Amino acid sequence: MAGSSPRSAAEPGAIFVARSDKWYNISTNPDPAPIVVQDAEVRPGAMRILVVDDDRPSLKMTAFLLKEEGYTVFTADNGRDALRMIDDKTPDLLILDVMMPGMDGWEVTRHLRRSTTLPIIILSAKGETSDRVYGLDLGADDYLAKPFEPSELLARVRSVLRRAEAFTFGEPQSQLSVEGFRLDPVNNAVMLPGGRSVELTPIEFRLLHCLMRNNGRVLTHEQLLSTVWGYDYEGYSNQVAVYVRRLRSKLEPDPDHPRYILTARGLGYRFEAAG
Repeated sequence: MAGSSPRSAAEPGAIFVARSDKWYNISTNPDPAPIVVQDAEVRPGAMRILVVDDDRPSLKMTAFLLKEEGYTVFTADNGRDALRMIDDKTPDLLILDVMMPGMDGWEVTRHLRRSTTLPIIILSAKGETSDRVYGLDLGADDYLAKPFEPSELLARVRSVLRRAEAFTFGEPQSQLSVEGFRLDPVNNAVMLPGGRSVELTPIEFRLLHCLMRNNGRVLTHEQLLSTVWGYDYEGYSNQVAVYVRRLRSKLEPDPDHPRYILTARGLGYRFEAAG
């Protein structure tokens, strides 16, 4: 973002302070004006991102970063407006805060995962491991704690959008059958050997695709992170385990004694279609 500074993006009454390449919000106005849902200048061919946050400085800063990168950005300050905008604007990515009045980020994620595979990045001050695991368990594609480095947010946005494009529904590379297991990219599901169809989230689909494609071969945590998430998740050592647990709960007859997704202790995981 050459030629721009954190301060230049701030609303009156808020200052963006850079410390060690992280941006912090310092509010100097205890009662800022309410935020309104904003339309964006639509840039032809640009990816569309909806940013939802009830904190004005954080919302403005995140939107500014993304606009500077060439994205079309829409903003909202609450969950219900976000759901309406998703229907109206059909964004390619949702960046979502957790702690909002009314419908919070958890509820928005839960609602969306009942009907859509829209990629979701949770961007929240709730940065404990338990919060990250909970968000991922709900179906978020990524989770970044505030304060954050702008370059890291932008890298994660690129990675999530790249993964979504690589697994466009119906594309040949996402269609796979292994000994009775058949991935269905149109419905984002897997057909089990017994004929039962199981719905998957986008990350679950990509993880299972990676494991099935390497049937019988041990894949390390690093290989899975690189292939499924697109880059190294420093500090997210339990990222793969969270999603393996979710897959086992959906695929295995007894998740506590798995037959198909097996742990190679100290190494990673392998898929055994024969069970």
